[in-house]
Amino acid sequence: MRIVLFGATGYAGGRILSEALARGHEVVGVARDVSRLAPHPRLTARAGSLHDPDLLREVTRDADAVVIATPGRPLEGGEKLLDAVPGLLAAARADGFRLGVVGGAASLLVAEGGPRLLDTPGFPAEFAVEATAHAKVLDALRAAPEEVDWFYLSPPAEFGAHVPGERTGRYRAGGDVLLSDADGRSTIGGDDYALAFVDELEARRHHRARFTVAY
Repeated sequence: MRIVLFGATGYAGGRILSEALARGHEVVGVARDVSRLAPHPRLTARAGSLHDPDLLREVTRDADAVVIATPGRPLEGGEKLLDAVPGLLAAARADGFRLGVVGGAASLLVAEGGPRLLDTPGFPAEFAVEATAHAKVLDALRAAPEEVDWFYLSPPAEFGAHVPGERTGRYRAGGDVLLSDADGRSTIGGDDYALAFVDELEARRHHRARFTVAY
């Protein structure tokens, strides 16, 4: 596939980039600063932003899949991921590419019927802005035109550079409910999250849907 990856230098984006290249895909890696991207024969590095409509249309025009691995919260210039969703959906509708989003965990339900993790009393206040912003992105995707094929992959509760883990080559997949292991931990390493993400790009099991993965 030809994959366009916005946020190619981030924690999740960098691991998805490595996984996709290892499987032989061609990747256009987009980031504000591409100097951290190691050269690779199947990687084209493009400096820029998801919020540049001209760049967006240029790099996605011939894509099979477009991956969004950027934060939901406002960036330094005030731009939010939600602001870019209409342009992404219009491009996907026009050019037929599939849209994959590195999502948030907080919009997952803690049990069948709710509530969302975001709405539980113990949810950390310092994560609320990012969590709320990403939940709104998911809502916008769910309201997208029927002809736009998208998926939104929520990580488990423990995910990020502070808990990188080691690659195991395994994961469990679920739907809208947070997954936990037998010890009550909801976690996955970055490499195994990337494994699940690229598996979805290739296998196309989830259409216009959010799903989650964990150990």
